[in-house]
Order: sequence, then C-alpha cells, then structure tokens
Amino acid sequence: MKTIHQIFYRDARNLKNIPSESVDLVVTSPPYPMIGMWDDVFGSQNAEIEKALETGDGKLAHELMHKILDPVWDEMFRVLKDGRFACINIGDATRKVGGDFCLYPNHARILSYLLNIGFSALPDILWRKQTNAPNKFMGSGMLPAGAYVTLEHEYILILRKGSKREFKTECEKQNRRESALFWEERNIWYSDVWMDIKGTGQRLSDELSRLRSAAFPYNLAYRLVNMYSVKGDVILDPFLGTGTTIAAAMTSGRNSVGVEIDKSFQSAICPMARQIVDFSNDYLRDRLKKHFAFVEDRIQMSGPLKYTNKHYGCPVVTSQEQSILLNGLKEVRESDDNIFEVAYFAKPQSIYDQNRNKMTIESQDKSETQLDLLNRQ
Repeated sequence: MKTIHQIFYRDARNLKNIPSESVDLVVTSPPYPMIGMWDDVFGSQNAEIEKALETGDGKLAHELMHKILDPVWDEMFRVLKDGRFACINIGDATRKVGGDFCLYPNHARILSYLLNIGFSALPDILWRKQTNAPNKFMGSGMLPAGAYVTLEHEYILILRKGSKREFKTECEKQNRRESALFWEERNIWYSDVWMDIKGTGQRLSDELSRLRSAAFPYNLAYRLVNMYSVKGDVILDPFLGTGTTIAAAMTSGRNSVGVEIDKSFQSAICPMARQIVDFSNDYLRDRLKKHFAFVEDRIQMSGPLKYTNKHYGCPVVTSQEQSILLNGLKEVRESDDNIFEVAYFAKPQSIYDQNRNKMTIESQDKSETQLDLLNRQ
C-alpha cells in the first residue's frame, strides 16, 4: 500500500493541474475575510478593498474579499467527483469599521455561494474554541444594551456534490469496512458541536512573516478526513498553509493534493512530510490505546461485547468495526519536486514493530487485562 501527495505552489483560483472530477474530498480553511491579519493578503489582490476599509465601507470590503475566494469554490466544485464532500472551516469576523462595530458572517456568505453553484448543504459543525481570558467580553461590560456576546466558535461547513456516494464492488465495500471508525469515535466525531479540539496558535518561522492565531489543528483535519473519505481516496486542500491536511491524509492512508499561493510555506511543509512517519505511528498507536481503554471500561460496566475486530483481536461494539485496520507508515520518499510517496505496512501489528520494547513496557499491565476481557467473551 502506498499513497502520493503532491503540492502546487500557485493561485488556487486556477487549478488547471488537477483534472475535473478527480478529487474525493476537500478539507480546507481559507483566509478569513475581515480578520485584520488577512487584510494585506486580500488587499494585494484588489486595491479596492483597502479603499473600502479606509472609507469605512465594511460591507463592501467584506464582499470584495469574498469575490476573491469565489473562483476557488468554482474550481473545488469542478474537481470533486459526484457524491463527494467538501469540508470548509471558516470563522465569522467582528470588527469596527468607520466607527461601527458589527459581525461579518463569513460562513453565511460562503454557504450561499456554494449552494448557488450546485452544492447540497448537510448539517454543519460548530467548533467551539472558548477562551477564559478575563477581558473576553466585548462592548459595554456590565451595562445592558451595549454589550456583545463573545464570538467563541467557528463553523465547519459540510457540503456534497451530487447524489449519495455508492460503494458497488466487493473490493470497494471491504476498503470501506477497513476505513470504519470505532463506535465511541463515531459518537463524538459526528456530533454537531466540537468542544474537545483546541485551536493551535503558533508562530511560524520569520521568513513566513505572519502570525496565525488558532491555526488549523491537526486533530480537526484528521477527523474530517476519516469521517468523509475512505483509504486510497484523494484529498484536496486549496489553502494548504503549513500542510496540516496533507499530514492528516498521510496518517490516514489517503492520497492528497495541496495548493498554496505562498511558497515560503515550503520551509514548513517539507520538513513535516519528511518527519511524518514517527508522528503518524504514535498517533495511530494512541488511537488504538484509547479504544482499548474504552473497551475495558465498557465491559466492566455493561458486560462482554458481542463482536471482535479480526485484525487486533480486541472487542468492539458493532459488527461494522470488525474489519477496522490502521495501516502504520513505513517510509516517506520525496520522488520529484514537491511530490511525496508514503509506503505503509500491510499487517496491523506493524505500527508496534518499530518500538516494540517501549510498547511492551507501556502496555504490559493492559495486555493482561485485555486478555482477561477477551477470555470472558
């Protein structure tokens, strides 16, 4: 098993390098219109935006910024296959322009455009990134009729192109079963409010020249990739940034294409790709350990489970979990300019093989407990 990951440093408004109907899932987080840190990015592409901000016309500036993003959504629709999904992380903006403070609803503007070009909307996700800062309340403080509620959430818009995806052949169905989620993961991941993922504020290297607060978290990208695609699919991120979506695709056994207009991000993306093996295997190992811990608690509270995963020999709640297989990463090769090839282990235990002694020490007590649980079944 292997996957291919390619990066294009170009404007995502023209994805001529990507064939029509060749992508299975889009996971992305674009620059947020009307957030001050992105003013220069939008303004450099349309001088009228800076004029609108200077003259206090926030509504016009907001619309002009979105008109820069609209061609990207057109291209996204073109390259997606029928029945496939787009997941877009976007936050609204609050800002004072021309003396007036108001909210600029980015999610509504993007959703409206996507529906007009042919997408179907599915229930979205509220990603709540609460802050405990003592000064987080906006406006007049304790005095009524002048205070504003805090803006502590972002949206993950979920859209589908065309009709429901079908898995027709036995090979497709088996791959889907191996790509399944554990029961306890499904219950958390498919909730419409996510509070367990924190924003990852980080300062990039000096040459990237800007600070991104609440950057696109890896856990968020990984979750979406596994919810809305299967192993071997092609994932696209037209606003790649530091490469989070590609990293999630590598860990998940998916192919990926990333597009980034700012080539200075290459200094962050390439080292990530070359170091992904250890990170991914640790992540997959932790995912299994969390499941083992859940199973232990579940059996102690409710008794033996009915089903067993055939690859790991561990109890699972439903029959759909019996074929789950997390393929550990073996190596990454940089075959051509900005193309990375990832090779995977075929056997499920391979994610333990690289550090077997460490895992034995960490899980020695757990192993006996799991064995007892399996015996009781």
